[in-house]
Amino acid sequence: MERTTCCVVGGGPAGMVLGLLLARCGVPVTVLEKHGDFLRDFRGDTVHPTTLDLLDELGLAERFAQLPQRKIERLQGLVGPDGELLTLGDFTQLKIKHNYISMVPQWDFLDLLADEAATEPSFELRMNTEVTGFIRENGRINGVRYRTSSGGTGELRATITIACDGRHSLVRRIPELQLRDFPTPMDVRWFRLPRRPHDPSGGVALIREGAFNILIDRGDYYQMAWIIPKGTDAADRARPVDELNKTLIENIPWLGDGRELVTDWDDVKLLHVTLNRLQRWHVPGLLAIGDAAHAMSPVGGIGINLAVQDAVAAARLLAEPLRTGRLERRHVAAVQRRRWPATVLVQQLQRMAHDRVVGPALRGEIDLATATPPWLVRELARLPWLRRLPPYLIAYGAFRERPPAGALR
Repeated sequence: MERTTCCVVGGGPAGMVLGLLLARCGVPVTVLEKHGDFLRDFRGDTVHPTTLDLLDELGLAERFAQLPQRKIERLQGLVGPDGELLTLGDFTQLKIKHNYISMVPQWDFLDLLADEAATEPSFELRMNTEVTGFIRENGRINGVRYRTSSGGTGELRATITIACDGRHSLVRRIPELQLRDFPTPMDVRWFRLPRRPHDPSGGVALIREGAFNILIDRGDYYQMAWIIPKGTDAADRARPVDELNKTLIENIPWLGDGRELVTDWDDVKLLHVTLNRLQRWHVPGLLAIGDAAHAMSPVGGIGINLAVQDAVAAARLLAEPLRTGRLERRHVAAVQRRRWPATVLVQQLQRMAHDRVVGPALRGEIDLATATPPWLVRELARLPWLRRLPPYLIAYGAFRERPPAGALR
């Protein structure tokens, strides 16, 4: 019979951070990841100041600095008929050590965490291992059933199972956890566009004539987020891709200099935007964190930051009870109590952004290309202290979690 103390389902940022922290505290932990590697494009590549601070505390800052990355220091908006760039948020105004967001390929970040965790004798990472169900006995989850890519099956029993496997997690089928959905007005297309040295840097938002685009500077290319009304992607894909490029050039003037844009619809990935949360994150023997507990909108790009902070809080609250064999239900419930206020606050802000910015922009009610930008845009551009608010919320969310002392290096 296979057994571990903590079974972590999902090898994303939350799962790998949690596995590393628990292993450093001496807790036997096994992470199950259904894929054979971490190489998947258009996953969240944002590493926020809170996570950069965490890497400092874990002694991983130097190794992280060697990864390919691009720093986002400012959020800008293209406004007015002449395409003036106004600064809407400035991370450099924050009086913190890491006053920027690092854009790092997520597979490099996860490889770093996996390599470091592998040095701990109590850590195990199993790739190509998909969880297919839970072991339920006497009203308790006592582990998972899994299937490997070679077709093998098995069971892994655990003192606690922690689901970190995203918005499609099996935990969401457990009726006692009560999934609550909120409506969203949009989906997002992700693709790459070539960037030249003289193009705008940082993060650039463009809202004009019903089009809502965000370009994220990745060095020699932009990571493009094209926000579209929910459910409209399929009809657009029936048209030639040249129509997509024509619209891009109309909305983003500097792209019309002859550079090659999108060559095939297959290069355009679609994110079905959802916003929801479990009313309860735990049942006996099981805890959900990150997107498994609360799927976030891409507004603000803070989903990964919240998931990592969930993992840090869970490690701090559970490491000692797990290490000493004294884990009780109250310890698990404390994780949700700790993280619930931040989750609700951020989701409420995202719902407000959907209602007051994204929805009106997609309906053509907000157009930054007009002669007079909206009042809030003008004030953000004019007042340095006001430009600190959006970066602060993006950088830290509600508050920062501290890792368990035993995990520090």
